[in-house]
Amino acid sequence: QVQLVESGGGLVQAGGSLRLSCAASGSFAEMNIMGWYRQAPGNKRDLVATISTGGSANYADSVKGRFTISRDNAKSTVYLQMNSLKPEDTAVYYCKVSVRLQGYGSRYYDYWGQGTQVTVSS
Repeated sequence: QVQLVESGGGLVQAGGSLRLSCAASGSFAEMNIMGWYRQAPGNKRDLVATISTGGSANYADSVKGRFTISRDNAKSTVYLQMNSLKPEDTAVYYCKVSVRLQGYGSRYYDYWGQGTQVTVSS
């Protein structure tokens, strides 16, 4: 019922910047928490940042001061501005949204994007 389309990944040199976008579409009544996670080869998927409907953001310690999460509620889109990128930021980045579906009561459901590769060269 919810489709997520991610974009903005790519290859960048250390110290560079990238901006990821994740646009949600479908039949949902409310979009709650939106966030970004990442998974490097051989590692588990880790939280990068989340943002509430009101704009309250939460970051992993490893990205504080370098990454900024934002959202456009009118467009149902979440962004991740990544600055001062490091080789250890290399991973597949996934967006995740929590939505209340139309006709499904008050429960919230989580949906994941397909992932976008970010590679930072040294």
